Amino acid sequence: MELDDFDLQILQSLQEDNQRTSQDVAQRVNLSPVSCLRRMKRLREAKVVTADVSVVDPAAVGRGIMMVVLVSLESERADKLDLFKRAMQGAPEIMQCLSVTGEVDFVLTLTMADMAEYEVFAQRHFWGNPNVKRFSTLVVMNRVKNGLTVPVPV
Repeated sequence: MELDDFDLQILQSLQEDNQRTSQDVAQRVNLSPVSCLRRMKRLREAKVVTADVSVVDPAAVGRGIMMVVLVSLESERADKLDLFKRAMQGAPEIMQCLSVTGEVDFVLTLTMADMAEYEVFAQRHFWGNPNVKRFSTLVVMNRVKNGLTVPVPV
């Protein structure tokens, strides 16, 4: 899908606040509300906008520890990779699971209530998984920048 300047401006506006009405976005990008609503709908249907979500502060819901975990697998056979991916997709503690190139196979971002919860998680998903060769856990001390905003050339 080709994006024109109006589409890019709409995307920028929605990334700043996805609760904006089409009327508000239309004013910001200098389009009619009907045209803006049509474009917003098209961007969602084409999966340019993949989700409309609210970002929750993990500490506000008792999940004050954030971690980055680097995981290396024993085997990269397709069936074993798929099994690991499915397990990660099913774990609600995992905020992001990235399959990467380089010295590790996966980079996970997760949130926990405490270290005891993480120990149970690690036992279930890492120590208890014969395909996990090793994992390394980095505890986040401070979220200097946190977001999912994609730079849009407007």
